[in-house]
Amino acid sequence: MNKLFKYFMFFGLALGAVACTDLEEELVGDITDEVTAPGFNITVVNDPAAGNAIADLTASYAELRNAGTANHGGYYAVQEITSDEMCIAAKGGDWFDGGILIELHQHTYGANHAFVNGTWGQQYNAIGTINGKLGDGSLGPDGVAQARALRAYFYWRLLDLYGRVKIVTETAADPPQASRQEVFDFVESELLAALGISEVTAGMDLSNSNLDDGGSAYVMNRYGALGILGKLYLNAEVYTGTAMYDKAELCADAIISSGAYSLCGAGCTVANLGKREGVAADPDVLEGYAAVFAPNNGGNPEHIFAVQYDEASGGGMNFSQMTLHFSSQFTWNFDAQPWNGYASLEEFYNSYDEADARKKANFIVGPQLDFGGSSVLDYAADDDDIQLNYTPKINELAPNSLREAGARPGKFSFKQGGRPDMDNDWPIVRLGDVYLMRAEAAARQAGDWTVAEADVNVLRARAGVPAYSGTLSGDEFLAERGREMFQETSRRTDLIRFGKYNDAWWEKPASDAFRNVFPIPLEQIQASNGSLTQNPGY
Repeated sequence: MNKLFKYFMFFGLALGAVACTDLEEELVGDITDEVTAPGFNITVVNDPAAGNAIADLTASYAELRNAGTANHGGYYAVQEITSDEMCIAAKGGDWFDGGILIELHQHTYGANHAFVNGTWGQQYNAIGTINGKLGDGSLGPDGVAQARALRAYFYWRLLDLYGRVKIVTETAADPPQASRQEVFDFVESELLAALGISEVTAGMDLSNSNLDDGGSAYVMNRYGALGILGKLYLNAEVYTGTAMYDKAELCADAIISSGAYSLCGAGCTVANLGKREGVAADPDVLEGYAAVFAPNNGGNPEHIFAVQYDEASGGGMNFSQMTLHFSSQFTWNFDAQPWNGYASLEEFYNSYDEADARKKANFIVGPQLDFGGSSVLDYAADDDDIQLNYTPKINELAPNSLREAGARPGKFSFKQGGRPDMDNDWPIVRLGDVYLMRAEAAARQAGDWTVAEADVNVLRARAGVPAYSGTLSGDEFLAERGREMFQETSRRTDLIRFGKYNDAWWEKPASDAFRNVFPIPLEQIQASNGSLTQNPGY
């Protein structure tokens, strides 16, 4: 058996052992019809050629869900609970899990960590699916461009997480381990090829690209590829030692200047599917920022490239289960009891102004009420109050965190009668992030963070908080980026870029710089017969 096939086989076994979510591939139907966006009053019509391409690439796009984007045990977990955004505290024996979640929080993870291995496997399984499709000769030029750009996205994840990985482009190949520079160069070249250009320039002509000029956010289009390329360039100094902020700014500016997308602000609404009949404070509609992440957010004008989740046919988003207390089942009438795991750190929660609309949208705090407006009770309460009350303060990381401690992530909001698999689409590239990319890239080139204020203030206006006026610093920009991008798996990457990932924060001592990349999983090194070597420090 080819060594690479051995790796893939092991990935699947290891992942099944650690993840709470069934990660078997679930295929969705062909997305070729006209799609009307509920609540957003826009219609997206796919180009017929792109429609055919996505029909051929259904399994490849499904890997975006299978690769740990929005569930426990893989990519989402290692990006979020290693950061200062959130943690999973041990509540007695519940969620201790042999200490592996504490290791992520405190940056003591090693090469045998199950999530580190599982995340590696998730990305390579996705790459294997795409390689199989590229290798079977069935794709036209549009499909090839989409597949190459999609594969580049998964390699960007590997580049960011592990640095030195194998660049596998054929199903039966076992290439040598590449340097981080080589992986960077590969991701860049694949995205440029899909865009039909040799380099990013001002006023670049993308007419030779086989990617769609806009269209459905479920299909990799030119702006999605530009957004991923912008993320690559924004972090180029971390990855290669050479800053490329000029190119990051060009990518972001091309997206914004195209006019193909708009921020979801005032008047951009969807019905509030989580509304409780007996709670007058629940709005009838979700507007602006809250609508971007709602269960019915398909077709949102801010989404550029998004993962399509569906409770019946496209599962894999499990935030309601991962975050909420068991008794919160009665708030949303879920058909399954939540697990009471992920919670936000108090300092991060407190970084928002009280008037910030994002604070209300992003977190669930305070005494909890059920569908009829009655108190939700926790009969096994471990404090003095039987009513479930989410408190921003977490008493301790381990061994006995209070079960209701910690503001709960609620940005990807819940609906009444929800299943464990949620409906909310996940934006990989969205316009709010692109504004922040352009702002940061311009400021870093100028050596002046106030240069970023114009773009940042666009987002602050939507959030209902005062504009910056000659006061923005690098630390404040990072805080503002955190407030906007909470729960979108960017915080670890952002902290590394700003030189803050190794700082001390709540229940985490300062960590060594080698932690900025994860270890190459020990299982993969052992299976490689010497062709994979460990990252320094591990």
